[in-house]
Amino acid sequence: MSWTKQQTLTLFIAFWMSVLFGAVAGGTAGWLMVQVAQLRPADQTAMRTPEAVVKSMDDATIMAVNSAFPAVVSIAISKEVRSFAQSTGPDIFPFDDFFYFNHPFLQQPVPQQELPDKDDETEKMVVGGGSGFIMTSDGMILTNRHVVDDPEAEYTVKLADDREFDAKVLAKDPVHDMAVLKIDAHDLPILQLGDSDALRLGQTVIAIGNVFAEYQNTVTKGIVSGINRRVTARDGFGQAEVLEEAIQIDAAINPGNSGGPLLDLSGQVIGINTATSDPSWGQLIGFAIPINQAKRMVESVQKYGRIVRPWLGVRYILITKEIAERNHLEVDHGALIGPGSNSGDLAVIPGSPADKAGLVENDIILEINGEKIRENNSLARSIAERVPGDTITLKIYHKGEVMEVDVILGEFPDETQ
Repeated sequence: MSWTKQQTLTLFIAFWMSVLFGAVAGGTAGWLMVQVAQLRPADQTAMRTPEAVVKSMDDATIMAVNSAFPAVVSIAISKEVRSFAQSTGPDIFPFDDFFYFNHPFLQQPVPQQELPDKDDETEKMVVGGGSGFIMTSDGMILTNRHVVDDPEAEYTVKLADDREFDAKVLAKDPVHDMAVLKIDAHDLPILQLGDSDALRLGQTVIAIGNVFAEYQNTVTKGIVSGINRRVTARDGFGQAEVLEEAIQIDAAINPGNSGGPLLDLSGQVIGINTATSDPSWGQLIGFAIPINQAKRMVESVQKYGRIVRPWLGVRYILITKEIAERNHLEVDHGALIGPGSNSGDLAVIPGSPADKAGLVENDIILEINGEKIRENNSLARSIAERVPGDTITLKIYHKGEVMEVDVILGEFPDETQ
């Protein structure tokens, strides 16, 4: 077979092109291998397979749950009721006095049991339950205030190892839905507190609690859906409470979960499970109190044996631009002093520091010491940063005029006394 000059030239060019391509490809592959070998751990994590990422998340969740379990407790609520209560229908308080947020139609109140007459036979019964977690090795336990708010009830704490202890209510937070219990025990496991200010949207969280006051240490998992929410939580009896800077989560929160810990994947507590949307809404949304709000309360109880908290003495609605536009207000920020949602909740508490300073209903507190009151700087948060005895200067919008008023903060009355 004979080759023409053209065929020979074509073969020659093809040969050297293949040599050149192979050299470039080999060099590129070698460079990539070097770069992968030099990747930082975080970059290598990003390149893991989906299966490896899921396994890592599962392992972290399991470790966090196992480390937290020994310090999560169940709280049983007992009360003297008529002895025939069991034979006349279901338990009068099947679960804790659970909160539902912003519910336009309140749950039908469960009928309260009347106090028995002297001649009536009574029986002590478990009428409800909730959750909590151990804060100190000598038996200090954190829970929700609405779990232990009945002064006529008795409370029993059940540990993860099935030991049971009578509990004393040391303190109930007058501002937030938190309370501290104490049991006579020592060398108890505790949970470490995290930093709720460092939470990020989409972060994985774990909720643990005594679901339906029956299934102890039930675990649910979800993500942080919202931060710094201000919601009004209501119970089945028409009581309402404003939750400031609440953490919104999609982890399932059920009756009996109240007071249980909300954990991050390191097993640290970043919130206290408190409220949920009504089940009839379909998709449930839960709320937790940021743990940073509890730290100062716990420190106060440890130091003074009670909660020492500054007190202004007003009820209010935080003004947003939408509220200002809808009500034709002349200001678009501040705290509008007004009565509470419950009958008899006055706008200004008689004898309070606000009352002594001359504040009245429909006044708008615009600033505290020159800082504007807004959604990200609420009145409650601004007051909480101070101590009883501090003098603050309020800028007030009063009947069309702006004025400044000095107020000496008092100490919030202790509800347990």
